Amino acid sequence: MTQEQPNNPLHGVTLEAILHHLVAHYGWAELGRQIDIRCFNHEPSIASSLKFLRRTPWARERVESLYLHTLR
Repeated sequence: MTQEQPNNPLHGVTLEAILHHLVAHYGWAELGRQIDIRCFNHEPSIASSLKFLRRTPWARERVESLYLHTLR
């Protein structure tokens, strides 16, 4: 059973979609400056970033926060 979350802007948005949005908005170089993690600065790719972000809660929180900031 799924519940509606009308006040949650992240509801229904995948981490992959968030990354694609941020890369399109900032590019890898600026994204790596905004959030200094290796998967954004050294041979960046969506796949390696997803793998890291799924295992690292603090980094995922920063990515989600930056995404929400770009939506404003």
